[in-house]
Amino acid sequence: MTDFIYSPPDTPLDILHEDAALILVNKPAGLLSVPGRGAHLSDCLMSRLQAAFPEALLVHRLDMDTSGVMVFARSPAAQRHLGLQFERRHVKKTYHARVWGAVAEKTGTVDLPLIVDWPNRPKQHVDFENGKPAKTDWRVVRHEDGTTRIRLFPLTGRSHQLRVHMKELGHPILGDPFYAEGPARDFPRLMLHAESLKLRHPEGGVGMLFRAAVPF
Repeated sequence: MTDFIYSPPDTPLDILHEDAALILVNKPAGLLSVPGRGAHLSDCLMSRLQAAFPEALLVHRLDMDTSGVMVFARSPAAQRHLGLQFERRHVKKTYHARVWGAVAEKTGTVDLPLIVDWPNRPKQHVDFENGKPAKTDWRVVRHEDGTTRIRLFPLTGRSHQLRVHMKELGHPILGDPFYAEGPARDFPRLMLHAESLKLRHPEGGVGMLFRAAVPF
């Protein structure tokens, strides 16, 4: 996308929760999670958060075009604890998406291995020989004007996993600049939102669930 111009939203931080160990933030669509290469890509959620909480440490990322719940650690120990939860797939993530067309079934699973599409990076594609395992459960919420609202439950955490899996299902996510085509692409934003995150608190291990309302 050679015509891309980075113009992140000028919105205040939306803090969902903070305590001595972690900070939960609702990331807006259009804002990078971490800095990109070059000064023009320096504005990101990480830098904005560290302006208010200098000790904040990265745990995971969301795509620039995706909005929703992100967790940051406030100490190296909390970062390690949370990082292991993500690595061992103990964190439960729920996404809300609006996709093209009417999804016929009520629930299902997409199990297709993914790898970076090198000539077209950062795009990913299905590769049964070299791809890494990628699995997504899904459940229809409702049909709406020739589209479908759907909840996505990634069981792995590959780059662009939900976006590619929905495309392969025949129902690309609306507004996706990489994987949607024609009228499915003609939306003001990527209709993908990290709706909830369930994890164990780094201090004591108590299970906690954090949510951010769907903005579309």
